[in-house]
Amino acid sequence: MKAMALNFDSSIRESLLAELPVTERRLRLNGVETAVLEGGEGRPVILLHGPGGYGAQWVHVIPALAQCSRVVAPDLPGHGASGYHSGSTTPDQVNSWLEDLIDCTCDAPPVLVGHTLGGAIAARFAVDNGDRLHSLVLVDSMGLVPFQPAPEFGAALVAFLTTPDEQTHDSLWSQCVHDYAEVRRRHGERWQLLREYNLAGVRRSDGIPAITAWMEHIGSPAIPEEMLAHIRIPVSLVWGREDRATPLAAADMAAARFGWPLHVIDAAADDPTLEQPEEFMRVLRTLIPVC
Repeated sequence: MKAMALNFDSSIRESLLAELPVTERRLRLNGVETAVLEGGEGRPVILLHGPGGYGAQWVHVIPALAQCSRVVAPDLPGHGASGYHSGSTTPDQVNSWLEDLIDCTCDAPPVLVGHTLGGAIAARFAVDNGDRLHSLVLVDSMGLVPFQPAPEFGAALVAFLTTPDEQTHDSLWSQCVHDYAEVRRRHGERWQLLREYNLAGVRRSDGIPAITAWMEHIGSPAIPEEMLAHIRIPVSLVWGREDRATPLAAADMAAARFGWPLHVIDAAADDPTLEQPEEFMRVLRTLIPVC
């Protein structure tokens, strides 16, 4: 397969997808050519990744969910193998993109699972489009409070976006997970593929502008409380206890304010799907119908 909008060897992507029980389609969603991974049958579950990520980053989630659900994992515009054009990251444009994704891939209201930036996208969409969704799962979500990461996290993020190389990548990931050495050990040779694809995504010509725009318009601002209070579908929070980007206190406040159940995953920072995949899937199965 040929990955569009990217200036690196598509064999990296092919290797990442080789062991996943998915097929890949390219859909034009609100004017953006979008790479979408799909697999399994049953209640549709849409997985929205975080900034600088891609659908295949749900590497531990997709195989398990596909056994009992229809899984849909897109690359956000400007990420992975999806195209990008300026103006595609305003809230209205993002909502229209997600509406098109649901129309093209789901035969019933999906469970919408959003991680970090994906959580902010999901929450904003649910405010006025709850009738399109079954339920919402926010994983270490942005958007509940203004994005104010720990100083070490912020410095590592700026360094990576300024000079994206293996050293700054590893420094940032040491902030994104609780135990980076263990994550690398768990993934073995596959981690090198993930790292190469992470770097390739940031180095594409529109990579950093896309991430910057997503954060400016969707990830960094807090969603007003009156908007969040307007969400009428079931919402669950899943959080890594050691999150340095959006600390657990933000989830505690949202749980108390809106009555959303909170599931805390120990020994994980802001990506429990990679760091504690078995515990994450145990929790997620309790939140997905018939799974």
